[in-house]
Amino acid sequence: MKNIAVIGAGTMGNGIAHTFAQNGFKVQLIDISKQALTNGIATITKNLDRMIVKEKISETDKINTLNNISTYTSIKEGVEYAGLVVEAATENIDLKLSIFKTLNDACPNDTILASNTSSISITQIGAVTDRPEMVIGMHFMNPVPIMKLVEIIRGYNTSDEVTTTIMELSKKLGKIPVEVNDYPGFVANRILMPMINESIETLYNGVAGVSEIDTVMKLGMAHPMGPLQLADFIGLDVCLSILNVMYDGFKNPKYAPCPLLVNMVRAGKLGVKSGEGFYNYSENKKAEKVANQFSQK
Repeated sequence: MKNIAVIGAGTMGNGIAHTFAQNGFKVQLIDISKQALTNGIATITKNLDRMIVKEKISETDKINTLNNISTYTSIKEGVEYAGLVVEAATENIDLKLSIFKTLNDACPNDTILASNTSSISITQIGAVTDRPEMVIGMHFMNPVPIMKLVEIIRGYNTSDEVTTTIMELSKKLGKIPVEVNDYPGFVANRILMPMINESIETLYNGVAGVSEIDTVMKLGMAHPMGPLQLADFIGLDVCLSILNVMYDGFKNPKYAPCPLLVNMVRAGKLGVKSGEGFYNYSENKKAEKVANQFSQK
C-alpha cells in the first residue's frame, strides 16, 4: 500500500497527508477548493519548518515529505491508484455519504475506504457502498503529526483482514492504534464531549467563570488544557455536531448540547478559527500561540 489519497485539505486532512508523506508514502491530497489545497500545503510546510527548528527532522526530510504530496481537485483523478483513501471532510453526515458514494464508483475494487469521522457511524457510511467490509474508521487526533492515538473503528461489516491491515499501517506511521466498535462518539468523544458539555453547563449556570473552570481542570485533574479552551481549539461547531450525533444516536438527554453552546455557534463564535469563543483570539498571533500550545504537549 504505497499510494494514499486524503479527501479534504483542512486541519485534519493536511495533518494526515503530512503524516503519511513524512513516513514515505505517496499522498494524493484532494479538495474541491484550490485555495484550500494551497493553504494545506502551506500549513504542512510551516509545520515541517517547526520540526526542523526543534531538530526532529532535517531539511532533506522536509523536501522528501513535500515531494511525496501531490494535489488534486478531482476525486476521480486523485484516487485512481490509491490503496487507501482517508476521508477527512467536514463532520457532516450528508457530505460524507455523498463522498463515499463517489469513492465507491471511482476507486479500484481493492481500495480500502477509511473515514476520519469523530462520531458518525462507520456502518452507516459503509452501507452506501458495495464494499462495506472494506470501510473502516481511522480517527486521528489533532495535531495529527504529533498525537500518537488513532481510534480504529470497526463497522458492523468491516472485515478482520481490513482491520488488521489498518492497525498495522497505523503502527508504521508511528501511531498507537486502538480498536473500538461502532457506537456514536466511539470512545474518545463519547467521554470527552460530555465533559466539555458539562463544563459549558457549569459556566451557563453561573457556578464559575471560564478561566476558573479551566484552572480547576488543569491544576486539579492534570489536564494540559482546560475543557473550555480545548473546545475553542476543536471548534464549537464541531463540538455541537458531535454532541448532536450522540444525542440522536442514544436518545439520552445527558448528551443534549447546552443551550449556551448552541447560541454561541449560531452567533458565529466558534473558537480559535473564528477569533472568538470562550476566549478572545482577535489577535492572530495570540490565536496561533494558543493553538500551538496544545501541539507542543
